[in-house]
Amino acid sequence: MKKPIITIERQYGSGGSVIGQLAANKLGINCYNRQILKMTAERCGLDISNLESAEENVPTSFLYSLLLSANPARTMEENLPLSDKVFIMESRIINEIAEKEQSFVLVGRCGNYILEDKGCFSVYIYADPEERMKRAVKDYDIEENKAESVMKKADKRRETFYNVNTGKRWQDKDQYSLCLNSAELGDELCAELIVKAYQEYNSRFAE
Repeated sequence: MKKPIITIERQYGSGGSVIGQLAANKLGINCYNRQILKMTAERCGLDISNLESAEENVPTSFLYSLLLSANPARTMEENLPLSDKVFIMESRIINEIAEKEQSFVLVGRCGNYILEDKGCFSVYIYADPEERMKRAVKDYDIEENKAESVMKKADKRRETFYNVNTGKRWQDKDQYSLCLNSAELGDELCAELIVKAYQEYNSRFAE
C-alpha cells in the first residue's frame, strides 16, 4: 500500500519550504516546491517568470466576465485565465508524480486538496508576523521597510488562490493533520515533529 504524501501549506516567511525540505531529507524522499512550477512552464512552453505571478493570482469575477464576453467563439480552456490554466496543469503534474512515487513532500499548490483521495498527511506552518518579517529580511533579502507589505500581499495571494480553487479556507486549521508554529518551535524541530507524526500516521494508514 502507498504511504501518504506530506503536503505543506505555509504563511509567507514561516519557513514552510525549508521545513518541508528538512522533513523530506530525514525521510529520504523527494520534496517538490518550485520544481512543479518549472515543470508547468516547460510543458506550457512558457518562461517560468511568466507563470510566477499567475500561479497565486486569481482574477476578479468582473474581469473574467469581460474576457468571456469578448471572446465568445473561444473554447472553454482558451477562455480560462492564466491562473486557472496554471492550477489545472500543476494539478495534473502533481497527480502524475503521485502515481510514480510512493511518497514525497509537496509544498503549497493546494496539495492537500489535489491529493485528498491519496490519504495525504497535511501540514500547516505559521508564525508570528514579526518573526516572519525578520525571516523575510534575513533570508529573502527583502528591505526592512517593505517586509510587512510583501508579507501581507503574499499571504493574501496564497489565501485567495487556495480558497477559490478548493472551496475551503486556507487558514482553517481544522482541515490539516498537523499545525506548527515555526517561530516557537524552530525549523529543525518542526521537521522532526512532522516526521514523527507522519510515521505514526503512516502506521495507522497502512493497517
